[in-house]
Formats: sequence, structure tokens, C-alpha cells
Amino acid sequence: MDTADVIILGAGLVGSSLALALATHGLASVVIDPADPAVTLASGFDGRASAIASASHKMLDAIGVGARLAGQGCAIHRIRVSDGLAPGALDFAPATGGDALGIMYENRLLRHALAQTMSATADIDVRMRTRMVTVERSRAGVRARLSSGAHISAPLLIAAEGRNSPTRAAAGIRIAQWSYRHNAIITAFEHEHGHDNTAFEIFYPAGPFAILPLPKVAGVNRSALVWTVAERDAPGMLKLSERGFLAEADKKMGGFLGRLGGLAPRATYPLGFHHAARITAERLALVGDAAHGIHPIAGQGLNLGFRDVATLTEVLVEGKRLGMDLGDPQLLARYERWRGIDTLMVSVATDGLNRLFGVPGKTASAVRRLGLSAVQALPPLKDRFMAEARGEAGDLPKLLQGVTV
Repeated sequence: MDTADVIILGAGLVGSSLALALATHGLASVVIDPADPAVTLASGFDGRASAIASASHKMLDAIGVGARLAGQGCAIHRIRVSDGLAPGALDFAPATGGDALGIMYENRLLRHALAQTMSATADIDVRMRTRMVTVERSRAGVRARLSSGAHISAPLLIAAEGRNSPTRAAAGIRIAQWSYRHNAIITAFEHEHGHDNTAFEIFYPAGPFAILPLPKVAGVNRSALVWTVAERDAPGMLKLSERGFLAEADKKMGGFLGRLGGLAPRATYPLGFHHAARITAERLALVGDAAHGIHPIAGQGLNLGFRDVATLTEVLVEGKRLGMDLGDPQLLARYERWRGIDTLMVSVATDGLNRLFGVPGKTASAVRRLGLSAVQALPPLKDRFMAEARGEAGDLPKLLQGVTV
């Protein structure tokens, strides 16, 4: 039987980052994922991109991934928030010479960098196109049988399987959840005028319309798009011709980027909220979307997962140094406490923002613009929002500070 310090279910962005964070500190993992790497590591751009907060990027640097991403992202130097195209926008921008608020990367580049770093790391055993057939979690440890016929054991099982985690369900962990009855349309496009390293968050009653800066390719300006539409409208948006889709997008942004073209593949997914009642059970920890799923209104979903990674890594590494069993209830309770408040606060805040900006009518819009103007006039409050955007608020684990445990 193969043994490791932990078994990680899911080799996505969060699961892979966790394996590397643990390996950086000498903890070995077996990573299991049913996906085919020929699909997940395909070279073509699929239109998906993510904003990596500056604190999250410090962790990627510390675990050896940042160097592989050098020069492939686009720094976000400013975030501009507006209620539709009405005047009174709110600008978040650090002082001259300050750190960027985050960096935008195509998801495929993140996946490649993580996969390459894992393949060069001795303490990570990645088993793709493999499923866990049976698992037993007991006081003695975790034992699992894989679809390959192999048997593995470890003191701790970590679920990084995404929103519909079967491991979470099998553990009887309940979740609070609801649907927003909206879909996000994800894509990217080329445009005439430069984006000036600015992320634009334009709020409409149907939801936010986010334009996120990407690096130029062959001198051509590019941005990613996350467009929230009513659930019933999503299929039609995908069927629109490129010209028709870009014409509708141009109306939403008021034409400030000039001529649009070069539309990337479009994808859509339903928007919902879920929050696990607890993120641990006997010899089990949840990370990423297996633990919490939020509205993409502030682009914090992946960064919340990275905060799970940094926190769980610190808890397990310190426990190992003390000679503790990595599945010890005391360690899992510490992880639960440390992450509980942060994830709940971010979840409630993003849900509240979505509901606030979704209230239709001129009066509601006027109140929102007044609020934006008030924040614009209060530098301390703006600084607090920027700290949240960078992922630097609260009790930060060491990896999010850029140092190993």
C-alpha cells in the first residue's frame, strides 16, 4: 500500500497549489483527479482568466510557481467601480510605487505552471484519469482504493473537488446554498484603446459587467470579460454571432475601449452561493469551492481558495513539527476556526453587494452613486477596500506574506 502525509482529491488550481505548498515544507501528497491532462492542459486559450490578488501571488512565488508565470500576466493597477454608465465612479488605486492590486492570468497558463512545478517536485504523486472508488476514514487513518486498483493511505484526506464535492456530501456536511438565477458569460476580446491596467466593474440590475485587463499579444490590446445575465438569456448570448455579441458588449461599456474584435471562445455557468456548515470532519478537510462558493462580483473566489491553502499548510506544517498526527482533531479545529470568520465575511459581503446593486430604479441608483462618492472621499475606507482586494486583510498565514512556514 502506498502511503503519504495527505491525500488530495482534485488537481485543479487550489488542489495543485496545496500539494506544492505542502511539498515546499517537506510534506508528501498523493493527488487524485479523474480529468484528462490532454484536456486540462490544452494549449489553446479557452477565454477563462483569473485575477490573482497580490497576497495570493506572494504564495505562488514562495512555492515556486511565480517564476514560471513571469511576464505572462497583466498587473491590475486600478479598479474602477460604477453604477451603470452614470457619473460618480469609484476608483481604487494604490499610491504611486505601491504594489499592484493583483495580476490577471489566463487560467491555462496557471494550470501549466502548476503542472510543470508539480512534475518537478519529488514529494507529489499525481494520478490523473483516476478516481477514488472507496475510502475509509477512521481513528487509525485514511485508507482508499483507486480505480487503478491501487491502495493508498494517509493520516488526512483533503477535498478540493469543487462545488459539487462528493466527498463533502458523503461526510454528511450540510451546506447553505441558493441560486441567483443568473449566469456568468466568460470570454475575452481585443479592443482598439488600451485598458491602462484597469479593471472595470460596471453594475447593472442583471448583475456586474466586469472587464479585466490582459497582456497584449502581438501588440494587440486584450481584456477578459465576466458578464452576468439573467439565467433565461444565457443560451441566446452564446448563440449570438461574434459581431452581435461584441455589439451588445460595446453598449454595456459605453464604447470607451473603441473598436472590439477577436472574440475568444464563450462559456457560461450558473451563479449560486454555497457555504459549508463546517469545513472539517474526521480526518477530512475541505478547501476551495468544496468549502465555499461565492458570487464572482469581486473576483475573490479563487483567492479564497488560496487562503484555505495557505492556512491549512501552516496548520499542518506546525503540527508535523510538534510530532502530531496530521489528522488530529486539534489541528483540524484550528483550521476551521482560522478560516471560518474570513470565508463567512467575504461570502456575506459579496452576496450583499450583488443584492444591493441589483435593486432596480432611479432612486436606488442615486443612493448607490451617493455611496460610491462617499467612499471616494474617504481615503481610510478606500485603503481598507484595497487591502481586501489585495487579500492582505485579517490574520494572514505566512505564505500569503511571501514567506514559508
